[in-house]
Amino acid sequence: MGFLLTLCLVLLFTKLAGHFCNRVGIPSVIGELLVGILIGPALLGWVKPDDFMHYFSEIGVIILMFIAGLESDLELLKKYWRPALAVALLGILFPAAMGFGVGEAFQFSAQNSIFLGVLFSATSVSISVQVLKDLKKIDTEEGATILGAAVVDDIVVVLILGVMLSLMNRSAPGEGLPMWEVLLLKVFFFIVIFAASKWLVPWLLNLSKKLIAIEAVSAISLVICLGFAYFAEMLDMGAIIGAFFAGVAIAQTDYRKSVDEKLETIGYTVFIPMFFVSIGLNMTFTGMSKHLLFIVVLTVAAVLSKLLGGALGARMTGFKGVSTLIIGSGMVSRGEMALIIAQVGLTSSFLSEEYYSSVIIVIIATTIIAPLLLKATIMKQERQLHY
Repeated sequence: MGFLLTLCLVLLFTKLAGHFCNRVGIPSVIGELLVGILIGPALLGWVKPDDFMHYFSEIGVIILMFIAGLESDLELLKKYWRPALAVALLGILFPAAMGFGVGEAFQFSAQNSIFLGVLFSATSVSISVQVLKDLKKIDTEEGATILGAAVVDDIVVVLILGVMLSLMNRSAPGEGLPMWEVLLLKVFFFIVIFAASKWLVPWLLNLSKKLIAIEAVSAISLVICLGFAYFAEMLDMGAIIGAFFAGVAIAQTDYRKSVDEKLETIGYTVFIPMFFVSIGLNMTFTGMSKHLLFIVVLTVAAVLSKLLGGALGARMTGFKGVSTLIIGSGMVSRGEMALIIAQVGLTSSFLSEEYYSSVIIVIIATTIIAPLLLKATIMKQERQLHY
């Protein structure tokens, strides 16, 4: 199938699937992923993974991580830093231990077990935010804590992933360097990123504003994103790590809103759907029946570990009763961030092809379960307030 016809099919089906999912209250990303499964080798076999899909999906994941960085609200984090930090850290530690334990129980290698823990430490609160908005709870202490914790979670998990990629990737250019030199390179990376974020990024954006050119600010923002991504990749940190911190850097400037709007249009029109479709294309149901126990155990562990970790963090910082469960429920969904990490794991051999599809199914399950849990706990709180 030619690349133009493939592009037509992907764009048409992803938008139809997104519409259907939004109508029934499921994140559109799930629909896009299911499109990949439907038209890919797993079912109809119309589209196969190729260079065209690979390059489009690579751009898509870089833009997606850039947008995630752009939407990281550090001001909100400053206001609710104490509960947000506790919820995020326990919401990382519990799933990390759980993921490692499940990996060990199913005889994964130590490296792959650690990666499974990192993968399920991630969280994605986009669907939780929509539930909170619908029930008018977004401006409550619980809502603000969930949003603040999501910022901490994203940053910490991205940092852990970056370090893991550089230390464990056996094909890395830095292989053979002493450990202290590898760690020194990581410190150098963050010093350069901090300096560039503080001085270079604002200067470039102010300069772009003066250029007599169409969408100069958006173009320079993309240059910053790709430049950070290239620098991160050069130091074996992974392009998505650089893209995320490019977004965080621009989020601290006055250009945040306009850049976010423009890049969302570019990303969500073509490139980001291609990334999620490519995940579906890599899935297979061959031999899935023998992994049913793994899927059930991992799903239960994934839900409970985030729920309990988030709830305990909330309780430690002054929240009581149902409020702790609301916060824990709001952190359960793994969503886009976990899908990104899973794809990185597949390409870096941290996640075997044998278990890749099973892990994607568990991520989808958490993304569907999370809003149901959140609604149930909020309704319980409402009933208690009325009695």
